[in-house]
Amino acid sequence: MRRSSKPRTNPIPRLIGRLLLLSFTAAMIWTIYVVHEIDAVGHEDQARPADAIAVFGAAEYRGRPSPVYHARLDHAVALYQRQIAPLIITLGGGSDKDDGETEGGVGRDYLLANGVPLADILAETHSFDTSQQVTRLANIAATRHLQHIVVVSDPTHLFRIQSLCQDAGLDVYTSPRPPLGNIDDLDLAQRYAHEVIAYTLLRLHLSDTILHHWIEGRADD
Repeated sequence: MRRSSKPRTNPIPRLIGRLLLLSFTAAMIWTIYVVHEIDAVGHEDQARPADAIAVFGAAEYRGRPSPVYHARLDHAVALYQRQIAPLIITLGGGSDKDDGETEGGVGRDYLLANGVPLADILAETHSFDTSQQVTRLANIAATRHLQHIVVVSDPTHLFRIQSLCQDAGLDVYTSPRPPLGNIDDLDLAQRYAHEVIAYTLLRLHLSDTILHHWIEGRADD
């Protein structure tokens, strides 16, 4: 009698399954690491005497800062009044929908209305995302010989800003704006997801432009 041979199993599905499991595990470890770093930077106020305070732009509505941008600018004013730095830099351009207004320009006007002299304000009005804002800030720092800069933004945003500034050769101290009301769990999760994805793209040397219209600063509303 012939012995019935066992059917050969295809190893490819098992290999694919293992690769998927390894990829998922690596992605989870990476995500946990990035979230930890976001929290570590976002919960520490490093503000100390520096050459300038840089406020990263957020949404503006027909010449008025959004609540989030309002909070960032108020924090910059408080730092200025503490004599942390003699210059405040507002960062951020505009779009065709902004009626000629820019985030940097609106920030400048808000600072003027809150007692900061025009001579102590510099408005950058041509950048459209975080990476461009850092590039413009680096150019300003080189031109004005600024050695140390306090950067102001949302807690979840500052880790990526710090990383971009380090890559650009800037010596910065991070200073998160104060909390603004209650953020629901979904909104907070979206902010973290954006920052994890954007930072991952940064480390892969890929552009985060594709994210700009999705959530570039969920905190910009």
